[in-house]
Amino acid sequence: MTTTAAPALAATMRDGYKDYGYGEAAVRALDGINVDIARSEFTAIMGPSGSGKSTLLHTLAGLDRLTAGSSTIGDTVITQLSEAQITQVRRDYIGFIFQAFNLIPSLNARENITLPIDIAGGDVDEEWFDEIIGILGLGDRLTHLPAELSGGQQQRVAVARALVSRPDIIFADEPSGNLDSRSGAELLAFMQRAVKEFKQTIVMVTHDPTAASYSDRILFLEDGKIVDEMREPTADRVLDRMKQMGH
Repeated sequence: MTTTAAPALAATMRDGYKDYGYGEAAVRALDGINVDIARSEFTAIMGPSGSGKSTLLHTLAGLDRLTAGSSTIGDTVITQLSEAQITQVRRDYIGFIFQAFNLIPSLNARENITLPIDIAGGDVDEEWFDEIIGILGLGDRLTHLPAELSGGQQQRVAVARALVSRPDIIFADEPSGNLDSRSGAELLAFMQRAVKEFKQTIVMVTHDPTAASYSDRILFLEDGKIVDEMREPTADRVLDRMKQMGH
């Protein structure tokens, strides 16, 4: 559809506004956001509490609707779609990794991982499945129910589920938030590897400078606006920047 030679974009937002509530009680969560998410890049979103981080993630992913403005996933303008159409786009193009793992208690690890593909009526690419399972160290856990897995293992199952259908873009909300530092570092290193080696596109909300330092670029939000951007971040640089934001 596009004729320009610009790098392919996995997602965009133009003049994005999001208000919660009405009249005097209305709160503006996003205040005229313009953002491009490049393919095969790891983008982190940071900002003080209440800056609009999760709202930006949810509106980009089509989990929540913008009050005004437009957003795209690939070449599709999702802001014009019906709920059913947005659900289809999410199913076909998007993977999610949330802090609450959202695993189905009655399904074992393997069934949880392949669930999105099963729902869509697709076939599991067994070679890709095996590669993900190997990297995430879940080979001996596939027949276990979520209750029989540690928190770190449950989170790895959620990551495998997000990746197994090779989505165009993965949205992650504080993915390492519930993990101990070692499990968190392993998870983030894997996400970084998925971007570099598998050309995955990841957008992650985090408040943790160390987690953010795994990304290719960070967008800093304040009061619903993008106020800064940082490339090739380090934890120390991120920490310094966050201190300036009264975080």
